[in-house]
Amino acid sequence: MWAQPYRKSDVEAGTRPLYPMMLESPQLRWAFIRKVYSILSFQLLATIAVASVVVSVHPIANFFVSTGTGLALYIVLIITPFVALCPLYYYHQKHPVNYLLLGIFTISLSFAVGLTCAFTSGKVILESVILTTVVVLSLTLYTFWAARRGHDFNFLGPFLFGAVLVLMVFALIQILFPLGRISVMIYGCLASIIFCGYIIYDTDNLIKRYSYDEYIWASVSLYLDVINLFLSLLTLFRAAES
Repeated sequence: MWAQPYRKSDVEAGTRPLYPMMLESPQLRWAFIRKVYSILSFQLLATIAVASVVVSVHPIANFFVSTGTGLALYIVLIITPFVALCPLYYYHQKHPVNYLLLGIFTISLSFAVGLTCAFTSGKVILESVILTTVVVLSLTLYTFWAARRGHDFNFLGPFLFGAVLVLMVFALIQILFPLGRISVMIYGCLASIIFCGYIIYDTDNLIKRYSYDEYIWASVSLYLDVINLFLSLLTLFRAAES
């Protein structure tokens, strides 16, 4: 026994099941999880880079808000991520088309995030970034811990879908009939709670349900959760500061 060479523990080697009654290979699932988080990291780094350029180079933001061409381009940038999701859904397993569509989706959404941050104080942006980072890391670790102990969060799906519909109607009402700063803060709080739930739900799906060919779709889901949580907190802190 003492003559055996040094080996990593089961946890480090990824040989322990991620959840009870796991039938697939833990090594393959860990490899899939690492791939998804690698793609997600590149998406977030690209978002930070693009948003930083938009925020720091003031003529870019001024062009979008002060000219008709800029306004039209801004509308195109907002629509582009939703348009890119349609072909991405059908080609998410076809390389390299899936990465090309993922790049278009990420960059266009990054511009929209940057333009939102361009007209927000640096203090609010920093608070939102710090809180988003802490929440995402904490909920991710919690979900892995809970899955190891047999907890399942698939039941959250219908509730979160219904909550998003309510949130969309709330946002539409706020646009048509502005209800004031308090209602914006309520919207930010509700949206933050909902996307915290989505982080747990999508991480649970990453651990148990996504197939190995769905790495693009898994990264898109988690990326949208993180970005929406950040924008929700940004809305909340901005309303609280005003």
